[in-house]
Amino acid sequence: MTKLTPDAPVPALSLPLVGGGTFTLNGTPPANFTMVIFYRGLHCPVCKSYLETLNGLIDGYREAGFDVVAASMNDADTAGKTKAEWNIGNVPVAYGVTDAQAREWGLYVSKAIKDVEADVFCEPGLFWVRPDGRLYLADVSNMPWARPDLAFLLSKVPFAVEKGYPARGGH
Repeated sequence: MTKLTPDAPVPALSLPLVGGGTFTLNGTPPANFTMVIFYRGLHCPVCKSYLETLNGLIDGYREAGFDVVAASMNDADTAGKTKAEWNIGNVPVAYGVTDAQAREWGLYVSKAIKDVEADVFCEPGLFWVRPDGRLYLADVSNMPWARPDLAFLLSKVPFAVEKGYPARGGH
């Protein structure tokens, strides 16, 4: 497993999107950050709640100059069910994250312990990536319920953007 370094370039990421198209990190740089949220998959009720919360906040993130994507190791059909069954219509959903990509991003990878789970899936991770591809913020968990509060993070955007608060932890 890799540990990403703040203010250093993140790995490349290009994934298909539910509904068509491709998410490509730094394809068209956002004004401030790209927020990449890796979620466990359709089987995860905590992911459902988390992404539904994001759906309600996504306009605020966009107004703050963010591109946002939620990505999983699910296949196209399963990711399509996620988009259709969860209240996340405003959230771009990418799929097909490989085991190698998950590990390259420093994510924990788990094997199913219940029949409803995917055989192999990544645990949660949230990243803010600068327009030039350098890591600003990282939060990686090995458990489904340990995730940063999305509303609280949104409230900190002025510190990051207007006050120029630096990425921390790169020493």
